[in-house]
Amino acid sequence: MLVANRGEIARRIFGTCRRRGLATVAVFSDADAGEPHVREADAAVRLPGVTPADTYLRGDLIIAAARRAGADAVHPGYGFLSENAGFARDVRAAGLTWIGPSPEAIEVMGSKIESKRRMAVAGVPVLDRLDVADLTADDLPVLVKASAGGGGRGMRIVRSMAELPDAIASAAREAAAAFGDPTVFCERYLEYGHHVEVQVMADEHGTIWALGERECSLQRRHQKVIEEAPSPLVDRLGGDLRRRLLGAGRTAAAAVGYRGAGTVEFLADERGDFWFLEMNTRLQVEHPVTECVTGVDLVGLQLDVANGRPLSGPEPAVTGHAIEARLYAEDPADDWRPQTGTVVAFDIPAGDGIRVDAGVRPGSVVGIHYDAMLAKVIAYGPDREAVAARLAATLHRARVHGVTTNRDLLVASLRHPDFRSGAIDTGFYSRNPPRRLVAAGPDPEMAALVAALADAALERGPLLPGLTSGFRNIPVGHRSRTYAVRAAAPPAPPDATEPAAATEPTEPVAPPGPAIPGTAPGERGIEVRYRFGRDGLETGAGATLVSASAEEVVLEVDGVRRTWSVGRFEDRVVVDGPAGSVELRRLPRFTDPAELMPAGALVAPMPGTVVRVGAEVGDPVAAGQPLVWLEAMKMEHAVRAPAAGTLTELPVEVGQQVTQGTPLAVVSGD
Repeated sequence: MLVANRGEIARRIFGTCRRRGLATVAVFSDADAGEPHVREADAAVRLPGVTPADTYLRGDLIIAAARRAGADAVHPGYGFLSENAGFARDVRAAGLTWIGPSPEAIEVMGSKIESKRRMAVAGVPVLDRLDVADLTADDLPVLVKASAGGGGRGMRIVRSMAELPDAIASAAREAAAAFGDPTVFCERYLEYGHHVEVQVMADEHGTIWALGERECSLQRRHQKVIEEAPSPLVDRLGGDLRRRLLGAGRTAAAAVGYRGAGTVEFLADERGDFWFLEMNTRLQVEHPVTECVTGVDLVGLQLDVANGRPLSGPEPAVTGHAIEARLYAEDPADDWRPQTGTVVAFDIPAGDGIRVDAGVRPGSVVGIHYDAMLAKVIAYGPDREAVAARLAATLHRARVHGVTTNRDLLVASLRHPDFRSGAIDTGFYSRNPPRRLVAAGPDPEMAALVAALADAALERGPLLPGLTSGFRNIPVGHRSRTYAVRAAAPPAPPDATEPAAATEPTEPVAPPGPAIPGTAPGERGIEVRYRFGRDGLETGAGATLVSASAEEVVLEVDGVRRTWSVGRFEDRVVVDGPAGSVELRRLPRFTDPAELMPAGALVAPMPGTVVRVGAEVGDPVAAGQPLVWLEAMKMEHAVRAPAAGTLTELPVEVGQQVTQGTPLAVVSGD
């Protein structure tokens, strides 16, 4: 079987194939040539190029690869061509088995407009589609949505009529780039609802299973972050809600003659009402939580159904609880910006109620062309509270170095009182901004001290307390080292893509301290001063050194002993400790003046393509005003003015590709 996909989903499908004795074929772009899914397949075929349009979206190349490798079946995974009816038809026409529903079902459910019409006829509750031409202020807020695709792309929230034209244009651009179809529509937006979905499995003999429901209400940019089964909302409201939801899922599948695995997604409220959103005619990213609570292998069932086998026995029941967290290469505190780089350490232990579905390994490169998800970490067991605690602890202890991730945010979310009580909805992150959730995270100053001691041990050998004279291998005297850490991002003004946090109090932003030479835009410097005296280590932090090696530092503060681990790559030091992880950059003693950026400079936060500019040289701009839009990882990202002033330089143009750190604009103060 050929898997027409990459990363963790390709590896997960290969796992079922190995257990079933099936040979596997991978396809890979030039950017993915060294990735784990390529090595784990029995055979692999190159798709020349790096962009999705040149590789994983080229159905003709994938079918040719299947023929060349001798495959007789194609599994699309999720994303890319998984919901492309034309590709499904072409696979069948080539004499290959398609592991998925019929092209006709994909076609109907792939159009959010047609699928809602079909569901309304079948008696499934739907939100009415709104005609853009007839919208008035009384209809607001509304959600602009791409008709094709999913995953949060091509969606914009509109709260004023003035925002509508730009929201439609931006959503259509993003939808065209991600799905090849710019069609968008509008529907009423429920500010704080619950995203609940039903996993269905249907065979060609008329049997339709509803394998419980999942709740996926913790989302950013309309993309899921944490998912669980069963739904806390359904458990809390009780009554006949679960029966009605599962029944609606079966009805939706029957209405289109569905076969295979699919997910019927609903938006629900606190009263127990729900409305059909869409049906994903494929395996979902969050399918592991259903597997954990039902004991079924959904990929295995997909293979059985594709082979014409009936779903035998009673519909599987749900037992226990499972929670999945998506580990992304992104900075939640900086407007969820995706991050790029090379993964230099990746250690998340599995087992004992923990499952890890990862797409990367040490050495993997996270680039701009594909989704920023690194792995899915799933905890399961009989009790929701214990499962959440286990998942948080596992993520807290994980070592992921080389790229900035949302790991600390996931831990803080899982430990939040609202999550623990199950009182969560789609407005969770608007009420609990990421920068506030992770505010109690690791102390950068303490991390810098740990890094300095580990660096000293790297140079001189382990630091061990002497019997009478402080530290045997360190001469008495002062030491000083300087590091840069990513500065906390100021709150971004709300725009059409994010819910407004109307209830969030304004927090003052502390003025920056004295600049330390060598720091870059978006960084702040930390100078560490310490002294080895006759009685041991002397620091301003009141820390007593127990021991330090290049990889581990043990300190005692206020009578409490704690341990930090230290990793290094290039000019970076990563400190993992009891409160989380901090990445520091060693600053050189002398800085090349050519490396200094002018005040007011905007630089590209990631590699990408300039798709829009919002002002011209000479224009006055306000603090936080979007000036340049970059397309990266299938989404648009606004780069905003750091302060009010005049746009004096704009060295980029639409269509230009830029690398991370490329100057985009300069704003001079008034």
